[in-house]
Amino acid sequence: MDLLNTLVDKGLRHEPPTRSEALAVLATSDDELLDVVAAAGRVRRKWFGRRVKLNYLVNLKSGLCPEDCSYCSQRLGSKAEILKYTWLKPEQASAAAAAGLAGGAKRVCLVASGRGPTDRDVDRVSDTIKAIKEGHEGVEVCACLGLLSDGQAERLRAAGADAYNHNLNTSERTYGDITSTHTYADRVDTVRRAHAAGLSACSGLIAGMGETDEDLVDVVFSLRALDPDSVPVNFLIPFEGTPLAKEWNLTPQRCLRILAMVRFVCPDVEVRIAGGREVHLRTMQPLALHLANSVFLGDYLTSEGQAGRADLEMIADAGFEVEGTDRTTLPEHRAAAGAGCGGHGCGDGDGGDGGVCAGAAPAAGPAAAEAADEGSAPAFADEESAQPVADGGSARGDAAAPAAAAPRTDLVAVRRRGAGTDLAPNA
Repeated sequence: MDLLNTLVDKGLRHEPPTRSEALAVLATSDDELLDVVAAAGRVRRKWFGRRVKLNYLVNLKSGLCPEDCSYCSQRLGSKAEILKYTWLKPEQASAAAAAGLAGGAKRVCLVASGRGPTDRDVDRVSDTIKAIKEGHEGVEVCACLGLLSDGQAERLRAAGADAYNHNLNTSERTYGDITSTHTYADRVDTVRRAHAAGLSACSGLIAGMGETDEDLVDVVFSLRALDPDSVPVNFLIPFEGTPLAKEWNLTPQRCLRILAMVRFVCPDVEVRIAGGREVHLRTMQPLALHLANSVFLGDYLTSEGQAGRADLEMIADAGFEVEGTDRTTLPEHRAAAGAGCGGHGCGDGDGGDGGVCAGAAPAAGPAAAEAADEGSAPAFADEESAQPVADGGSARGDAAAPAAAAPRTDLVAVRRRGAGTDLAPNA
C-alpha cells in the first residue's frame, strides 16, 4: 500500500504526514487494519523499541469542579455518583503513589479538579512533589491542575515537577461544543506556560465525543505545533450523569486507527494510551501497544481501570518490556534539545515522554504486580489528560469512520471508582 510505505518512510525520519495522508489513515477499512498497525508499529519501534512506560494517577482532589466540560464526571452540575473529597495531605498522596511505583510505574501524575490552582494550592502540590521525590529516587512527577496563572509553572518546576499535563481535547473549531466556561485558547496558553517554565509539556485529546475525522486530524496537528513531549490519547467513557452519557461511537478498530494516525503525525513523541482503553479496545489492547509506548497503570480519576497485574501480564505476553527509571524515554534528538526527561537523573521534566536507550528495562515482577493491584491509583492524569468522556448530543457525528460493526455498549460496563462505597480516596 503506497500510503503506508510513504508514512513509514516519513515516520522513520521523524517527519509528519500531510493532512490528507492523516485523514486517509482514519478512512482505511477493517481489511487493511493489520497493515496499518504493522506500518505504525515500525515507526514506534524505531524511536521507542519495545519499551512501555507506565504512569500512575493520584487524584489529589476529586469532584465539585466549577467548569462545565461535557465529558467530565466531576463537572459543574454532574449527577455522576463519584467519590468527592478535598485535598489529600502530602503523606497520603505519597503513600498512594508508592503503590503504583512498586508496580513498575515510572511517572506519577498528580491531578486535582478545578479551573486552576490558587497560589496556596501550588504550595500544597509543591509539598506533595517533594514528599514523593524524597521517598522514590528517579521518579518523574507530572502535575495536572488546570489553567495556570503567572509564575505558577515556575514554582512547580522549582518544587521538582518534571512535567505538566493540560489537554487540548478536541479541535478549536468544535471546542465550544463541549465546554463554555473556558476557551481553547486558554488551554493552549497553559501548555505554552508550562513549556516556557522548563516543564515537559504533556497534552493530548479525547476521541469519541462526536467529532469528525477532520476534527481529530486538526487537534493532532495542533498538538504537533505545540511540540509536547507526550500525547495522551483518551477514549470517551460515557459516564451516567454527564451530557455525553448516551454516546457510544467507538469500536476497537476505530481506536486503533486513531492511535496509528497519532503515531504517524507525532512519530518521535511519547504516545500514551489513556482513559477508556479497557472499555473501547477491550481484547485488542495488546495491538495498541504496537502503536503507543506508554499507558496508565491501575485506575483513572473516577473510573476503574484494568487490574495492574493484568496490565503487566499483557505487556509481557505481547513481547514488550516495562521501561525502567534507568532509561530515558524520549529519543536522543529530542532529549538533547532539552525536551523532557523520562529517565533517572535527567535535567528537564517531561510529560509522558522520554528518550531512546538500548538495553533491557527491568520488568516488574509478581510482587510488584500485587502492589499495583492493591494500591490501585486514582483515575487518569487530569480531567483533561485522561478523563473519560461521552459523546454527547452533538449533530457532528463520526462521519468517516469505516468500522464494519457498530459499537457494542453491552460488552463493558463503566465502573465507577469507589462509588457508593466507604472506600477512602486512592483505595
